[in-house]
Amino acid sequence: MEITVNGVVQSIAAAEPDLLSVLKSNKIEDPQMVAVQLNGQFIESSQYAETILSEGDVVEFLYFMGGGSR
Repeated sequence: MEITVNGVVQSIAAAEPDLLSVLKSNKIEDPQMVAVQLNGQFIESSQYAETILSEGDVVEFLYFMGGGSR
């Protein structure tokens, strides 16, 4: 199956891949520190393991970065 992760098409070998396994395969060490969109909808981190992906899904990892003031 093929999905798109952050704009890059990836082939997934698992028959029913879950979102958490895709996070881990993309070297996201702490899934709690990234927001995830699946087909434009935000997924709660508590649902990563239960969210099964389908052919053609689009996944975006969004990282929060803090900054200081001048």
